[in-house]
Amino acid sequence: MAARGFNTKTPTIKRILKEASELSTHPSPDFTAAPLDANLFEWHFTLRGPPAPSPYAAGIYHGRIVLPATYPLKPPNFRFLTPTGRFEVNREICLSISGHHEETWQPAWGIRTALVAIRSFMDSEAKGQVGGLECDRGVRERMALDSGAWRCPSCAKSNAEILRENEEACTEEEEGREEAVPEELRLAYREDLGGEKEKEKAERGAGVDAASAPASSSSSSAQASRPPPPPPAPAPQPTRTIPAAPPLIQQQTQNPAAPQWLDTAIYGVVAALLFMVLKKFAS
Repeated sequence: MAARGFNTKTPTIKRILKEASELSTHPSPDFTAAPLDANLFEWHFTLRGPPAPSPYAAGIYHGRIVLPATYPLKPPNFRFLTPTGRFEVNREICLSISGHHEETWQPAWGIRTALVAIRSFMDSEAKGQVGGLECDRGVRERMALDSGAWRCPSCAKSNAEILRENEEACTEEEEGREEAVPEELRLAYREDLGGEKEKEKAERGAGVDAASAPASSSSSSAQASRPPPPPPAPAPQPTRTIPAAPPLIQQQTQNPAAPQWLDTAIYGVVAALLFMVLKKFAS
């Protein structure tokens, strides 16, 4: 395994090289993983499906692991390249050991721990998990039978060939050793599934609320269209009786002056008489 182009004195590179060496010198008959020669931050893994009665029991699956620059402070990301019927092909999967859940990752875990966990959790249902699939058992069993012949272009070997070489490198002690998932990781995964169930319940509840919303709104509209109730009548207040004032006597005054038309008539008669007298003397 070459580490050309990388500073082997940094904590991240030291940790990656240590894990790669440990997996090589202490192999497992159920899985193997190693970094690519050109990139220490990209690994390829091959693992056997969980034992019977699992529908993946006959399967051998291949995938990629991408380590972050701050590994192991942050978790790696995982993708399956072989069709499984459980995970989408070439899509990052959501687990407590993956980059989707940095809050549950522990730097003490490593690639070996992650592969043991992935293999153990394959039998669980997706429950809306990111990158998860829901398939019939028959479909998963057929994919498992075809998986051994699947060949990785980068590794240039089939899944069956990779795992066979790994088994040949195992000692009798390693062949009989069974690796268990750390309890804290198992609990974290249960919490993940619980969170997915709560999300599913919340979505169902939102659908029920949406269905009942029209009835509620029509009821609200009907109430809004009703006229507002009249305000309550004011309470009667005590009053005091006041005696009425005596009626005012209007005094009519007569105008001693004669009407104006009478004066005009008198002046006209006098003028006519004067005109007649003057006319008589003139003749």
